[in-house]
Amino acid sequence: MSDSDRPTFDIAVPSKDPEKKDEDKPKSNGDLKGKGKDESKEEDINDMSEEDLQLKAELEMLVQRLKESDINLYLPALESLRTLIRTSTSSMTSVPKPLKFLRPFYEELGQIRDSWDAELKEQRSLLASILSVLAMTYSDTGKRETLFFRLLSESTEAPGLWGHEYVRHLAAELGEEYNSNYAAEIDQDIEKPEGLKYTTEQLKALALELVSFFLKHNAEADAVDILLELENVHEIVELTDDKNFERVCRYMVSCVPLLVPPDDSAFLETASKIYAKYDRYPEAIALAVRLNSPALIRQYFQAPKNPVMKKQLAYFLARAQIPLHWVHTAEGAESDEEEPAATQEEDVLECLGNVKLSTHFRNFGKAVGVEEPRALEDIYKSHLEPNRTTQTADSARQNLASTFVNAFVNAGFGNEKLMVNAAEGQSWIYKNKDHGIMSATASVGLSLLWDTESGIDHIDKYTYSPEEHIKAGALLAIGVFHSGIRTETDIAYALLEEHVDSKSLSLKLSAINGLGIAYAGSGRKDIAEKLLPHVADETNTMEVAAMAALSLGFVFVGSGDGEIASAILQTMMEREEAQLASEWTVFICLGLGLIFLATQEDSEPTVATLKVIEHPIASIAETIVDVCAYAGTGNVLKIQQMLHLCAEHAEKPKKDTPNGETAPVAAEGEGPAAAAVADAEGDVNMSGENTAQPITAPVGEATATSTAAPTGDSEGEDAEEKEKVDSLKYQAFATIGIALIAMGEDVGAEMALRQFQHLMTYGDPVIRKSVPLALGLISASNPQLSILDTLSKYSHDSDLDVAINAIFAMGLVGAGTNNARLAQMLRGLATYYAKEPDCFFMVRIAQGLVHMGKGTIGINPYFSDGQVMSRTAVAGLLATIVSFTDARKFVLDKHHWQLYWLVTAMYPQFLITLDEELEEKPVTVRVGQAVNTIGLAGTRHGISGFQTHQSPVRIATGERAELGTNEFFPYQSVLEGLVILKKNEQYNAEDQN
Repeated sequence: MSDSDRPTFDIAVPSKDPEKKDEDKPKSNGDLKGKGKDESKEEDINDMSEEDLQLKAELEMLVQRLKESDINLYLPALESLRTLIRTSTSSMTSVPKPLKFLRPFYEELGQIRDSWDAELKEQRSLLASILSVLAMTYSDTGKRETLFFRLLSESTEAPGLWGHEYVRHLAAELGEEYNSNYAAEIDQDIEKPEGLKYTTEQLKALALELVSFFLKHNAEADAVDILLELENVHEIVELTDDKNFERVCRYMVSCVPLLVPPDDSAFLETASKIYAKYDRYPEAIALAVRLNSPALIRQYFQAPKNPVMKKQLAYFLARAQIPLHWVHTAEGAESDEEEPAATQEEDVLECLGNVKLSTHFRNFGKAVGVEEPRALEDIYKSHLEPNRTTQTADSARQNLASTFVNAFVNAGFGNEKLMVNAAEGQSWIYKNKDHGIMSATASVGLSLLWDTESGIDHIDKYTYSPEEHIKAGALLAIGVFHSGIRTETDIAYALLEEHVDSKSLSLKLSAINGLGIAYAGSGRKDIAEKLLPHVADETNTMEVAAMAALSLGFVFVGSGDGEIASAILQTMMEREEAQLASEWTVFICLGLGLIFLATQEDSEPTVATLKVIEHPIASIAETIVDVCAYAGTGNVLKIQQMLHLCAEHAEKPKKDTPNGETAPVAAEGEGPAAAAVADAEGDVNMSGENTAQPITAPVGEATATSTAAPTGDSEGEDAEEKEKVDSLKYQAFATIGIALIAMGEDVGAEMALRQFQHLMTYGDPVIRKSVPLALGLISASNPQLSILDTLSKYSHDSDLDVAINAIFAMGLVGAGTNNARLAQMLRGLATYYAKEPDCFFMVRIAQGLVHMGKGTIGINPYFSDGQVMSRTAVAGLLATIVSFTDARKFVLDKHHWQLYWLVTAMYPQFLITLDEELEEKPVTVRVGQAVNTIGLAGTRHGISGFQTHQSPVRIATGERAELGTNEFFPYQSVLEGLVILKKNEQYNAEDQN
């Protein structure tokens, strides 16, 4: 029987026990009077076996001896009691017999102990220990007497000698005692009966004894829980051993989404230290990345002496886009000692820079048979679209859509036939108009993604073009194919920096965005020096300032850099109101938010500063910074706060004023304050009021209760309604924020889906068009059936803004999956929206996203078995989604190039195994659905429904891989991305059969 299956004694007291009839405080034997007692006692005795009667008599005799005057009888009697209690066994449904028979003597034994002289120290201690065990049957008194008598006994015996159930009971009371008395008054001694004082040291010392017992008996969860209650979790590092450390760490990491700060960080840090203690550096550095701690990352990266392990860690850091200076500064000092060390350093730097990613990716494409370029008709499958209305063949808008589809589908392979390997590539560019030419040129960069050498060769000719749009597209392309790659030559910065100061607006914007995409997550100070003047310069348009701020957000994502945040805040405070009213201002807010991505409390000073700004944009900035700071944490309180913001409606009742004018009830544009005011005045109505109608509908009904507004003033009222809608724009970001916060935790994400249904039903238009975007973010590259059906319904919404966003979200959800059901839905939408150019354009984009990289590239920001969030991926997804909060002014207008922000989130969904020389090594692997085995007994498979393949293989979101044989040992336990293998010298192929 496992420890977790053992019964809890205090709930299983037999109903025949005479004292069970009294629901109140248990009474001593002498307090029970009346005929009922005698009858039940007689029945109890009649039901007993001879062995039970003999045991009962023996126990009563031993208790009787303790009452006698001869002190020499006490110790033997207590020893006998101890032996009988410890050796007793019990069925699954009853209390052990000695505890049951001694229960009537519990209070009497306590009085006996009190009557003994202090000289009988050993006897008093042993009797206190026995009383501590007996107190388990009195657990409903609330006195925590098991703990009281344990500490009173001052016993040095291990608590585990009294059994597992006693230890669990003691642990429960220990936690309760600490929480009720010590958490608030940590340094004070609390007076207890008989003059005993509990100190925090006593409680923690006892807790460590219990933890040692738990860890030895496969109860790692109980060990972690008791230390969490006593706020002492770091102590577990020294208590773990090589047999239980892995289960301890996995349990601690799984608890993190359920904890509040600072416990969540303490758990991650403690688990990383345990992993490092046992040389499990890949797991340790993954947790350090989650903590975003440069000190820990550098420590764990430099710790291993094995150069191959260092390369494996470098591959992981490259995937996470950790700034090179976090790990590289101290490395250079070591590499000057001898030539081999310098060579090793070059190899590690190559791994850190992702330099060979393109080569590995193309080899992977060949291995899975998708290296051949795919034509547009292979994606559209127009012959399967029933009753298709034929589009104009040379339509510029359709050509633009085809450009994007071609780029996304063939991304990374560098052999598509529309732009790269086509003599008519130049002519295809001219089949687009104006800004379409720029996007078409930039698509070359997406086709040559990660291939910095070929990319420069192909794009170079476009940089000399006299056509400004072509040149701008070329600059953007340079940024795109350098995304996530850190080369020693640093070509992207050299080519782009001079154009940042260009007088041409399109060249300047392309260079700024190119730098942001190419160096996302790098944290380079020289880029900050280049871009900050453009944020601060008041002569710049808001478009330039916004793109510079956003690029800085990309480059310093999650860094919490106070200097850059201050510069952006300064700009927001100094700009005129008319400038802040620009639609581009939202990207300044997003740039500020990205700097604090997943930094939690670090964002609070910035949020406090934003409250001072009076312009309505401050409420948007405040919301964005708040949700970014808690991205992926699953913080329930923040989600509730965002739901509260979404509860405010745009249409507010008016109050009549004495002079005949109308005044709004609640203050507008005050962000969270506005919601609070509305709530206080009963204005938050989520009870089914129909708010789905457009705000620009006739306002006669809305003002029916007002006697002041003349009927001829409808234009003024329309403007007033529009102003209200503008003042509630932060609700769009609150809605997206719910998904951003919840996406890191499965249960929270599932609950968020239900909230989105309510928001869609009762929310204003600004919320309704944001809900599909939130669904796309929470399930990127993870096409769950329920979400697909929901988005399919929204894609037919009467509000075309909702439909457009739902179609784009379908592309995000299915990105890189080749999902057949989704592809069929999109073909149906292509027919349905054949005469709606905006919707039809978005259907084509979604089709390109679903087949991204021919099904080999995903955009899910979580990797390493879903445990680590890529900040650069979240930045790219958020930027694109924010542009769709006003799609008609951005992507559907002249700024379709904003779709290239998705590049920072794009990464191959593969497992490639390498030997120690970093050459690809095919091995047998099993790929299946990831299964949660945390806390389960034994060694279990972490996958179900697996299929066996030869590496390299595709690993989709929610899947996990295991090696098929033990011929090789992987350098990291999570088989994902680039994994180095070590040959098992003891392997015998015959043993596998």
